Amino acid sequence: MKNIAALQAVVTADEFDREPTYAELNAIETEMPVILARIELLDAQIVTLDRTPTELDQQRIRRARRRVMAARRELTNQAAAAVTGGAA
Repeated sequence: MKNIAALQAVVTADEFDREPTYAELNAIETEMPVILARIELLDAQIVTLDRTPTELDQQRIRRARRRVMAARRELTNQAAAAVTGGAA
């Protein structure tokens, strides 16, 4: 009779099978304005998938794009200030 052994390593907690660290949660919190702005942009774009965009839809998409760019700019400025020690 042949012994059957596991071909894989012992089952342990995978790096993806854990709670986020405080550093990861802080990074998410820092990026939250960008995330929310992108969700708003996606919502505006989804509305127009099955129809021709109206002028109001186009305004909503443009406004959402501006919010995404503003949120990204703010995040970039915060990162630059943190690197330079606020001298930027």
